[in-house]
Amino acid sequence: MALLTRKNKIKRSAGEWTFDIFNTLLMLFLAFITLYPFWYVLVCSFSNPVSVDAGIICWWPDAFNVNSYLEVFAISNFWSAYRNTIFLAVGGTVVSMFFTILTAYPLSKKRLWGRRGLTFIMIICMNFAAGMIPRYLIFRATGVMNNHIMFLFAFALTPMNIILVRAYFQSVSDSLEESAKLDGAGDLTILFKIYIPLSVPVIMTVSLYYFVARWNSYFWEMILFTDDNKVPLQVVLKNLVVEQNAKEDLAEGDGSMLKSKQTIIYATIICAALPMLVIYPFVQRFFVKGIMIGAVKG
Repeated sequence: MALLTRKNKIKRSAGEWTFDIFNTLLMLFLAFITLYPFWYVLVCSFSNPVSVDAGIICWWPDAFNVNSYLEVFAISNFWSAYRNTIFLAVGGTVVSMFFTILTAYPLSKKRLWGRRGLTFIMIICMNFAAGMIPRYLIFRATGVMNNHIMFLFAFALTPMNIILVRAYFQSVSDSLEESAKLDGAGDLTILFKIYIPLSVPVIMTVSLYYFVARWNSYFWEMILFTDDNKVPLQVVLKNLVVEQNAKEDLAEGDGSMLKSKQTIIYATIICAALPMLVIYPFVQRFFVKGIMIGAVKG
């Protein structure tokens, strides 16, 4: 039996071996250039600020310490900003997925009158916008300023994510819906009992999209939240970077020595990225399946 297995085993050509080796080396190179910047930031966050300014940090921390993290934790609005970021990211994801599912489900039904026109309108919204100033005036008039709850609803929907969920719903067999209707089930029952349980991959994938977008967002938060106790963590990080650049320019102008806050910025980046690094491994297994199956039907 072992002899037959050995005989039936297909020999790989030199070209195939070369192709595999090249692919392996290429993947290792891509993995390195992807992971090294994060590793560099992590190493610098535990290093001496003087060594970081001198540019001698490469692979390992110099004079390992946690002083940068202690200074980050001592920032007056750090913990409130972290709490605001968690609320905006988690709450925004829940609100967005609720409205995305309720919008995508009827759009996936051929019996909905005008669904092609509604889809066309969403595609237009993906490519054209009213502009920053009109949006700001609308937000100010509707009470979004310094209001976390209103902010969640102001950015509740993303057309691209609606289209992804709609495409996934269209891939669900119509016979399941027909069987449920014969048993007397309504649209909401069909949605929550059939479509949502069968659509976990795309729901998790789109939830990740929403969560990442809200966790990393800072532009509109910077404009709409003028109260320091209501800003998210990304705005605090942005202010640290701007303050650091301004002080470096001042130091170059008068020739004075200035203690660097670069390690504090690196430590803040690590604190901001840590939740995403923890969450992603649990969602990643749904990622490819959710996108590919949802892309089968358009």
